[in-house]
Amino acid sequence: MISVKDIVPAAQNNISTQFILLEKGKQTTTTTTEGHNKACLALVADETAAVHFQFWGDECDAFEPGDIIRLSNGIFSYSRNNLVLRAGKRGKVEKVGEFTMTFVETPNMSEIRWIPDPNNSKKYMQEAIVSAHSRIFPPK
Repeated sequence: MISVKDIVPAAQNNISTQFILLEKGKQTTTTTTEGHNKACLALVADETAAVHFQFWGDECDAFEPGDIIRLSNGIFSYSRNNLVLRAGKRGKVEKVGEFTMTFVETPNMSEIRWIPDPNNSKKYMQEAIVSAHSRIFPPK
């Protein structure tokens, strides 16, 4: 299991982590050749950092704020110009508990600007912090 603060953008589906769902955004529906696809963006966190998480299809209705979720074989990549953590096609999300998890809301890993590592083209490194907290889910 990897801590949220150690997640970096990658082309491979191998992120396994656990976090608490803090807030869910509005559901959106897109129409594709396969039909209608539901999606919703959420703010999730563990004791080290926060990140935006993209739920797809039935996942949108399956999880609520306060749920502790385990992600297996996830991916941290761009979706519509937003850097999000998601299960992807081969990943899996499952509820493993409720309400009892320590978390922080900063830094938000989705609010960091990432650039290719000049020493390794398969890796990314932090260039700058766009915002210390989520601009999509601002602090209340």
